[in-house]
Order: sequence, then C-alpha cells, then structure tokens
Amino acid sequence: MRQPPVTTGNTDDFWVFAYGSLMWRPGFAFVESALAFLQGYHRSLCIFSHVHRGTPERPGLVLGLDRGGCCQGVAFRVCPTKRAATLDYLRERELVTSVYQELTLTVEFAEGTRADAVTYVADRSHPQYAGRLPLDEVTRLVSGARGESGDNPAYVRNTYEHLLRLGLHDEELAAVTRRLDACSCRVA
Repeated sequence: MRQPPVTTGNTDDFWVFAYGSLMWRPGFAFVESALAFLQGYHRSLCIFSHVHRGTPERPGLVLGLDRGGCCQGVAFRVCPTKRAATLDYLRERELVTSVYQELTLTVEFAEGTRADAVTYVADRSHPQYAGRLPLDEVTRLVSGARGESGDNPAYVRNTYEHLLRLGLHDEELAAVTRRLDACSCRVA
C-alpha cells in the first residue's frame, strides 16, 4: 500500500472506498491504494447474504456501511480509462440483490487530503438489511453459512485479518472471530 496521494483534485481521478472483502479481493485493476477514513458511516455485519456468503434458505451475514460513526478502510485509485469497466464490475458484484446503494462520498487520507470515492452503503429499507443483531445471533448466522463466493466464517476472518495487517481494529469483527475460533475448537 502506497502513501496517500499528495493531491486529489484531478477531476479524472476515480476512487473506490473498500471496507470489507473489496479490501483483500478488489477484483479490479488500480493505480494506487491508501488507507482512508469515511465519516458518517461505520462497518457492520448488517446484511443478510443470500448469494455470496449464504443462501435464502441459510443466509449468512456480510458487511455493509451503516449510518453513524466512522469507518477506516482502503481507497483505490483507478485509471480513468478503466472507470466504466470498474463500475460495471462493482455493480455486478455489489448490487446483485440491490441491498446496497451506490454512493459517492468524500474520504479523507492520513495527511488530510480528500477525494470523492464510490462506495456501497446498506439500504435500511431492503429486506436483507439485518440491522444490529446480538453477538450470539451474528455468530450463529455466520458459522454455518456458505454461498457462491465461499463460506461465511472465512469471509469474516479474512476481513478481520486484513484489517489487522493494515493496523486497523474492528471490535465487532474481533468479537465474532473469537467466537468462531472458540466454536471451531469445540468441534475439532
């Protein structure tokens, strides 16, 4: 990961803000990446996953940006010539059930510069919006779910471990990961 950009005023700049699996599996080409901070939203396991990490019969939970607080994540700068292809890819990946809203929000980098970045925010009116669930329920939903992109526990662990490598802490993911690890020990 490179240092944050010195300037972000170029109107050709196209940034994507990632807070979950896009951080460790973006799936699109980018020119640079930097830690970024988003005000007004927080990372939360607040989306019932019916495709990527679960099914309608056995939903999992995935991350969404939910209202309130703040979120540290990764901003990716994409080459202007790749903008349309990147948006097509992101929309196919993130808007598969329309539980996310695509928004352009302002992120801030460590040295204080800002950039507008596309990101995906939880739609609280969508039936897949889970809201804030008790830790026991989150662990139960995550522990046995699997979808087209793999199993739900791996998704949570990968995101948590990636955040740790970036020097970022997320208490909700830490608590769920501890519970998942405790469940794995009992089963093994």
